[in-house]
Amino acid sequence: MAGRPVVALVGAFDEANVSVEDYLERRGLEIRAAHSGWQAESLLAEPDLDVAVVDLDIEHGSGLALLKQFARQGGPFFVIVSDRPDMVEKVLALELGAADVVEKSVSVRELAARVLRLVARRGKAASELVVLENTTVDLKAALVMHRSGIEEGLSPGQVALFRLFLANPGRVLTRDDIIAAAPAESADAFDRSIDSRIVRLRRKLDTERIVTIRGSGYRFDPPTGAH
Repeated sequence: MAGRPVVALVGAFDEANVSVEDYLERRGLEIRAAHSGWQAESLLAEPDLDVAVVDLDIEHGSGLALLKQFARQGGPFFVIVSDRPDMVEKVLALELGAADVVEKSVSVRELAARVLRLVARRGKAASELVVLENTTVDLKAALVMHRSGIEEGLSPGQVALFRLFLANPGRVLTRDDIIAAAPAESADAFDRSIDSRIVRLRRKLDTERIVTIRGSGYRFDPPTGAH
């Protein structure tokens, strides 16, 4: 997918049963990985990197050397990851040009949030986030992130339906409006199937902001602070 922000992963960051590379790709990022020093040097020399996540301990602590070599004006933002960075190590990494320093025990979700924040500082958007009462929805990645940490995928039809509501806040959408702008994923686009689709979407998003207007249709009332 052309135009995605590019993130370099230097080292190994996978949690148990979770691939950080796969997770970040699902958040709309292009990932390039290196697992050795010589691979890292070649990767970090690439001109189109936006963020580089570097394991401080890659090949016996060469992370700081890589930071010193490649952190430069106009280059990628560096996130340094260490087992237990002490204050001296953190300060040194920041003085050498790191934008962020985190412990290796950081959750993949928090690491993604930190990387996406830096991507946004470069004027790029890897995600389209909508904050609801109990969930955050990433429309680009088609993911619903619950406060509990659980994540669920959205189908293409659910993304299209939610986008329709987002584009028409406060407006009552009739069943005909919905069928025309966000058709069902099967040939079953009758009135009753619209009711079922709305119920499933409300449940998936864990929201009460999609309101039934009896006899007319449905209305989306964005919560305060939604974006």
